Amino acid sequence: MSITAPLLAFAAALAGLALSADAAEAHGAPAPCRIAVVEKGSGWPVPLIELRTTDNLRLVSDNAGLIACDAPELMGRATWFEVVGHGYEVPKDGFGYHGVRLTPLAGASLTVEVTRTSLAKRIGRLTGGGLFAESQRLGGALDWRESGITGCDSVQCVRYHDRLLWLWGDSGIYSYPLGIFSSSGAQSALPAPEALVPPLRLVLDYFHDEQGHPRGISPIPGDGPTWVFGMATVGDHAGAQRLVGCYSKIHGSLEAYEVGLAVWNDGPQRFERHKVIWTKSADAKRPKAVPDGQAVPWSDAAGKDWLLFGNPFPYLRCPATFEGWQDPSSWEAMVPQATVASAAGAAVTPHTGCIAWSPWRKRWVAIFVERGGSSSFLGELWYTEAEQPGGPWGTAVKVLSHDHYTFYNPRLHPEFTPAGKPYLYFEGSYNTLFTDHTAPTPRYDYNQILYRLDLDDPQLAPAQRQ
Repeated sequence: MSITAPLLAFAAALAGLALSADAAEAHGAPAPCRIAVVEKGSGWPVPLIELRTTDNLRLVSDNAGLIACDAPELMGRATWFEVVGHGYEVPKDGFGYHGVRLTPLAGASLTVEVTRTSLAKRIGRLTGGGLFAESQRLGGALDWRESGITGCDSVQCVRYHDRLLWLWGDSGIYSYPLGIFSSSGAQSALPAPEALVPPLRLVLDYFHDEQGHPRGISPIPGDGPTWVFGMATVGDHAGAQRLVGCYSKIHGSLEAYEVGLAVWNDGPQRFERHKVIWTKSADAKRPKAVPDGQAVPWSDAAGKDWLLFGNPFPYLRCPATFEGWQDPSSWEAMVPQATVASAAGAAVTPHTGCIAWSPWRKRWVAIFVERGGSSSFLGELWYTEAEQPGGPWGTAVKVLSHDHYTFYNPRLHPEFTPAGKPYLYFEGSYNTLFTDHTAPTPRYDYNQILYRLDLDDPQLAPAQRQ
């Protein structure tokens, strides 16, 4: 049998593909359909809204609340989209489905209006790639610069000199499944109040290596990842500002084998080992409390300045000086409150969180993740208040839920709140860890998302009556 005919047929097919590609290029690919997701009432763009088709195609809104729909099979066809939003929804239809029917058309603009069901308002994603990917496919946000980071875990953020210094734990990159395990980091200006509304465009200036790639900023020698918590700024005896933190070296399954203190070196711009507090051995007992977690400044009734360390509630305090921070003999253990009562009287067990002083409430406030929530094991967030940072903490009100998704290590940003405003900003780590979720949200998973809670919301009254 001759092979000439099959070869000629194959060549003709290739030519046909080339002609088709040339024709598409000549005529231009159809413009995507622009789908804008906005909050009912405010008109705010809403990031992290998924539109899912009946054949499981998933479209996700970016930081501008936009989706570029160009799936050929959907164009010109009435299409049912299930709407999934973690605190945002559309009304149920007669069969109990939350969704909308749209007919995407090339170059058209459609709007999906969602109702916010959570007390916290989603502002946008802070980290990761493609924050404005959908907008860019529609011809907008073309000036946005990508970081090269795909995801990062558990934020620390403090004012250092005249800027904010950000630090994250393990961070993903594009070039390999294993990323940065010595704390990626960035600097930024303090965002102006008008910038803290959707679409969120917080520019983070990441630390890079000599090749221009994002790098770790806590390369503490030793095997395994380095985690830094308890980041704070303190003054030393000479009046200089020092940036400090508590590090852990990690082996295997999230197990620390060394804990110590680290100090920022302005020259190479990195944390360096300052003092080892504990090294794992048969004889060395690990300290019950070290200055990690979230650091918060506080002055007692006598006017003495302290740093409180907690996650969420304080479990250790030390004098708010460089000398006091590095001297374990000056540390004082505190007993954190174990549970907080909900308005219904149920005991809510905190997992991780953060406290801060609220000028608006003139009280201490806290945001924390519940351990063992109803919709997610570590995805439900609560708000509570106290007269003193050590408590007692009063009635807790649920402000945010992530259905079968994790949102741990939330961090308050009191430095974001404009004077005279009731706003309380917080972020957390959105990921599928510790869940049964098998379909991570593209681009959003393992990243930080910023929310705003308005403290004048009447629904917070149960937490404000004490």
